[in-house]
Amino acid sequence: MSKAERREECGRLLDVVGVGRDRLRSYPHELSGGMRQRVMIAMAMALRPQLMIMDEPTTALDVLVQREILQQISALRHELGFSVIFITHDLPLLLEISDRIAVMKDGQIVEIDSAQQIYRDPQHPYTKRLLGSFPSLTGDRGDFVRGTDKAPDAAQASAVDAGATEEDPS
Repeated sequence: MSKAERREECGRLLDVVGVGRDRLRSYPHELSGGMRQRVMIAMAMALRPQLMIMDEPTTALDVLVQREILQQISALRHELGFSVIFITHDLPLLLEISDRIAVMKDGQIVEIDSAQQIYRDPQHPYTKRLLGSFPSLTGDRGDFVRGTDKAPDAAQASAVDAGATEEDPS
């Protein structure tokens, strides 16, 4: 490609991900976090991959920007026909955006199934604990502490986190 063709293709890719062509000459510190994420997606799409692996692509973003980027990835995936492996610790997010989910514990896959099946009927105890670890938006709010289902009071939770006991808070 000539320099002009490269510039045009970069501008087109920025348009595709919702960042204006006028940002082609911007430095990273001049872009918001969401814009930087979109630029990274555009860079990944430059070679027209069949598969994109995204490791925690929205972790540092606020929920509104996260939602916009996820909607954009989904639209691009359908429009351009590529697949995505989305790596994240955010199981509720995966349940919302994924077709299939593989749950890993200690580097091993412990359960793999459709997102709907994992949500409705998780089979592995670790998957069940993960699903139980997120507070309900409508019901009782319990805490998930190191693999237990018991909700400790605030003093116990901080003691567990600090590795201390109630008698010895140091």
